[in-house]
Amino acid sequence: MLYILLGYMFLFIHRPFEIWPVLGEYHVERVYILAAALVWLAVPGKRLLPTKQDLAIGFFCLAVLTAWVLSPWSDAGQAAVEDYFKIVVFYVLVTTAITRVQQLRLLTLGFLLIMTLYMLHSLWEYHNGRHTFRMGIARLIGVDKTLGDPNSFGASIVYALPFVRLFWLTAKERWVKAFLVGYSGLSGLCILLTGSRSSLLGLLIFGLITVAQTRRRILYLSLATAVACAAFVALPADLQTRFETIINPEVGPKNAQVSGQGRLDGLVKGGELWERFPISGCGPGVWRTATGSTIESHSLYGQLIGETGSIGAIAFVVLVAVFVLGIRHLRRRTRDIDTPDGQFLFHLTTALAVALVLLLVEGVFGHNLFRFNWLWYSGFLVIATRSLGQVQMHAWSLPQLVWPRERLAAR
Repeated sequence: MLYILLGYMFLFIHRPFEIWPVLGEYHVERVYILAAALVWLAVPGKRLLPTKQDLAIGFFCLAVLTAWVLSPWSDAGQAAVEDYFKIVVFYVLVTTAITRVQQLRLLTLGFLLIMTLYMLHSLWEYHNGRHTFRMGIARLIGVDKTLGDPNSFGASIVYALPFVRLFWLTAKERWVKAFLVGYSGLSGLCILLTGSRSSLLGLLIFGLITVAQTRRRILYLSLATAVACAAFVALPADLQTRFETIINPEVGPKNAQVSGQGRLDGLVKGGELWERFPISGCGPGVWRTATGSTIESHSLYGQLIGETGSIGAIAFVVLVAVFVLGIRHLRRRTRDIDTPDGQFLFHLTTALAVALVLLLVEGVFGHNLFRFNWLWYSGFLVIATRSLGQVQMHAWSLPQLVWPRERLAAR
């Protein structure tokens, strides 16, 4: 079942049916997930007892359905709702079928390998002349259409970076270390070539958080700064100007300044939609229809209150709060487990926490409310929590089990 789920992760991220339209005619993704569900039904040993994270996600799903049903443009939003619930189906499959830490390790490592193929294919197509010309520069795009936009593609890379540190600290194989070095360099290169300012900021934030967790902060910060300066100098002049607009908007073209202002406009329009539809918003996936805008909100928070209203905002806050508490709980229980599995779970909590920070920060610049990362990372946490009992059992020693009985006998 693990490899079937990894196959779906590949289809979802790389999306070959969007690259080769012939495959799209056969609805490969839909057929695959239905086949995976049938296999899931036949596989024994599933864990069906819901967790707090499951209930929080169920609450948010209910809020999304409510916003969709009450929307004046429900027909226009149907595709967005269907796409989101495909992710929910995968979440259910992965959290009930994956029960061991070893499987979770392969699942997360497979995620990075799939992202590597995705970036390499996109970079190869860019080398062959496939790009988008926007903001006065040629920008790298993903090979897919759904999340292939330069900003979305860059964000996907940023959200996966926390798992690099996870495997760097827990993997002992040399090939894994070499892979992680190459993966980090590939990620940085792709983000720079997208020309995405928000993704570059996400990369810098991730770097600062990572350096802050090390003991030799000054040394690593100096090295990172030197690498960043060298990378900036190596960029073409137009990309240098593009990133310089982060701190000096005047050096860039007029449309780059308008793009930056659009993030604030998305939040303002979200507030206006919330005033019109305070309970359930205008409905998921209908931002352009409801606002008359030619672009999406480019703001998680504007999208949240504008498309799902007060119900969605409350459900989202609950979802994030339960996620944070789950990370805290797992981290506290795995801190002193000095086994490979225990240390993997402990460092996984850090990766998930950093990923959450990146999702929330990048949400200032992008409409990532219905991104797969929220549910996939919640799924990783659920699997880790459910497998904790096995890890603790293996960590206990015989004297620890016998000692309480001997003490009771002595009394």
